[in-house]
Amino acid sequence: MPEEPITIIDISPEDAQVLVEGGAFLLDVREDDEWMAGHAPDAVHLPMGQVADRLHIIPKDRVVVCLCRVGGRSGAVAASLAGEGFDVRNVDGGMLGWEALGAPVVTDAGGTGRVI
Repeated sequence: MPEEPITIIDISPEDAQVLVEGGAFLLDVREDDEWMAGHAPDAVHLPMGQVADRLHIIPKDRVVVCLCRVGGRSGAVAASLAGEGFDVRNVDGGMLGWEALGAPVVTDAGGTGRVI
């Protein structure tokens, strides 16, 4: 019997914000330079290439919201995580959509960040 295809739920930056405010785990899968330029305040940084080796840091008891620059990389990570049994969503529009929404973008030092 063939396996069911994995369906990823794409959500808007607005819906992502609501989920995170409700306790979802926000996973930013961008590269280090992108993260350092600016990220969502509640995000956890785990570059796409490291996700498979560090699944243990991603909680299975909460919704995981994946985020990248525009949604492509995070969509691929979301599909992989869904295949591992995670309850996951992908932010359509990524950090560019997050920033356009007027949601905060910060640096690790606490200053105002930017999306690159």
